[in-house]
Amino acid sequence: MSVVGVEGEDRSDFTSVESRQIRARSLRLLGSLIRPVRPQVILTMIVVVVSTAAQVAGPALIAYGIDSGLPALIRHDWFPLGLAVVAYLGTGVIGAVLIAWYTVLTARISQAILFDLRKRVFRHTQRLSLEFHEKYTSGRIIARQTSDLDAIRELLDSGINQLVQGALYMAFIAIALFSLDGVSGLVLLSSLVPLYFLTRWFQKHSQRYFRQSRTASAKLIVHFVETMTGIRAVKAFRKEKRNEAKFGERVEDYRNTNSKVIQLFGIFDPGLVLIGNVALAIVLLAGGLRVASGSVAIGVLLATLLYTRQFFAPAQEMAMFYNSYQSAAAALEKISGVLEEKPTVADPTKPIALWKAKGTVGFAGVTFAYRADRVILPTFDLTLQAGQTVALVGSTGAGKSTLAKLISRFYDPSEGTVSLDGVDLRQLHPKDLRRAIVMVTQEAYLFSGTVADNIALGKPDATRAEILSAAKAVGAHEFIETLPNGYDTDVNKRGGRVSAGQRQLLSFARAFIADPVVLILDEATASLDIPSERLVQEGLQTLLADRTAVIIAHRLSTVAIADRVLVMEHGRIVEDGTPRDLIAGTGRFAQLHAAWRDSLI
Repeated sequence: MSVVGVEGEDRSDFTSVESRQIRARSLRLLGSLIRPVRPQVILTMIVVVVSTAAQVAGPALIAYGIDSGLPALIRHDWFPLGLAVVAYLGTGVIGAVLIAWYTVLTARISQAILFDLRKRVFRHTQRLSLEFHEKYTSGRIIARQTSDLDAIRELLDSGINQLVQGALYMAFIAIALFSLDGVSGLVLLSSLVPLYFLTRWFQKHSQRYFRQSRTASAKLIVHFVETMTGIRAVKAFRKEKRNEAKFGERVEDYRNTNSKVIQLFGIFDPGLVLIGNVALAIVLLAGGLRVASGSVAIGVLLATLLYTRQFFAPAQEMAMFYNSYQSAAAALEKISGVLEEKPTVADPTKPIALWKAKGTVGFAGVTFAYRADRVILPTFDLTLQAGQTVALVGSTGAGKSTLAKLISRFYDPSEGTVSLDGVDLRQLHPKDLRRAIVMVTQEAYLFSGTVADNIALGKPDATRAEILSAAKAVGAHEFIETLPNGYDTDVNKRGGRVSAGQRQLLSFARAFIADPVVLILDEATASLDIPSERLVQEGLQTLLADRTAVIIAHRLSTVAIADRVLVMEHGRIVEDGTPRDLIAGTGRFAQLHAAWRDSLI
């Protein structure tokens, strides 16, 4: 399914064909989750059947004790009454023990399924291509891992218990009731008619409202996460009031949807109680008349009343199951949609190893478009020689970052090939590709942990000496030493905060220690102020030495260290030469350089 299809799952206007496809996809996922725990599921079913039978036996044993035990006791025969009491206590103990065991078994099955599902969602979303993550917002991915998985957890932890125990309980009660008194059984059977219509009415309306509730909840989470993620922009543009109003609308939608659900239960629950009370009154009337005529024993009447009373209690719990079921079904649909996504940049089936790459990058007949109607790179041919530092300049939207993403194989070309040392990147072994090509972007992200941990991300088995050497090479060592705990400072704790420029220096050190043959710097110096940029220039010389480098920069001071400059406009290279030659000319780069020089005056 495409990303558009997944995003569309928040809609409630699916066609019948789409709905069937989504249900089938969700059932496939559910089946694959249950398959590994099938033996535990079978054992659990056996336990719940025996425990339910033990619980249902109680009223029948009471009837036996009254109708057989009491007359025998008058004759000084204690055995029938004693047997009824012992059997009643025995079934109670057996039922309690088995219920406890059943609870433990279902909890283990639930946790095993959730553990599997959480790992699948995380592993799969991490494997998906950059295209997916650029279209599918982070807030929605978080919603899949939080509220949606919580809805499934609620169903597994309590909803399934309510359904299975309730259905078995009602079935066993009906069997016991017909065995004791057919007339009372028929009364109970006739009460199922209004119960059916009430339940169907509830299901029809609740299905729509529960889906709306899930959608409203997801939108609430997405808005909150995106606001907190972009809090700097919110404060910079004074958008607090606007966001507060929008969040208020989301909360109001969620509240209104939940109010409709509550109103449904406000009708369903009293209706259920009314049907149960009417059935109980009819059983009491019919049984009482027959007790008076001597056709029914008093103990049997008491048992039928207890069974009738108990029959409707699970019905209310099963209605709550439907609540959990609707939420979990909607959540499972969304999660299955994410898991059905296929990476647009797939790993090769027969990868080619390239242990010692030299660094020659080639574009042959490359065409690329994010959408069919919007071509970013028309037919494109280019060769970047190994060890060459190439600067890409041009106006915003010229295709510079797209070119870098193709070299990093974040995307594959629509047509043509991008190669490393003559090997098509689509055929190159993923480990060799990630070892050979590294990109440093403007968004220098630091993960939880120490400064040393973040530098070592480029080489997880790096020694402390290698980490220090990498930091010194790019000019990061001095500021790291000023942090509270130096290289052991936690970057996410108070006192460990680093500036945007310092984060970028750490990302340079991370790239240096990875030692790629091709290094891409996509606006990587944009976060540095002028003093920091001058400080890092020497580090960049070290970082770029003896490797193929592609520098995308608007600051032409960074371009000065390049061997070759490519000027791009509308996905095409309009100028190609050394910085000195292009500055001396009258073309686009000379104009950009003159404007940049004038801005410094």
